[in-house]
Amino acid sequence: QDERPLTGSIRRIAAAVARFVHNAIVMKSLRIAVAAAAFCAATLAPAVHAVEAGQPAPPFTLPSATGGVVALDQLRGKVVYVDFWASWCGPCRRSFPWMNEMQQKYGAKGFTVVAINVDKRRADADKFLALLPANFPVVYDEAGTTPAAYAVQGMPSSYLIDARGNVSY
Repeated sequence: QDERPLTGSIRRIAAAVARFVHNAIVMKSLRIAVAAAAFCAATLAPAVHAVEAGQPAPPFTLPSATGGVVALDQLRGKVVYVDFWASWCGPCRRSFPWMNEMQQKYGAKGFTVVAINVDKRRADADKFLALLPANFPVVYDEAGTTPAAYAVQGMPSSYLIDARGNVSY
């Protein structure tokens, strides 16, 4: 399959991600950053190796908000924006409208967002989603195995997976 048409889209998405992350970091208060770092350090397993661009994306198969499952290998052939989030994460509240916009804008071109929730209680995530609905797949990883596989250090953390299943950004 020819991936050249997606290359420009990947660059635009990566640039939008970089702008969003920069703005989120600038806008975060020190108190929220410290609380988020403390929570992640206390709840997520320490990573041995970070996932780097060019490496195969760690696979996952997780239960979805709609009752089914979402598996990364089933999305092969699409560009996938994997976003790790939690209900207590302030920047996550700002990222959901942006991710809805990206899904709407690029979904027909072979792009999809998969948001992986890491809350210990699904009810917390459900309350978040009642306020900020997602127009993309939302999956749950209460055990924290997927963020550990991706070496997630804080919330939100995102990875762009290319159509071949490799980490692109």
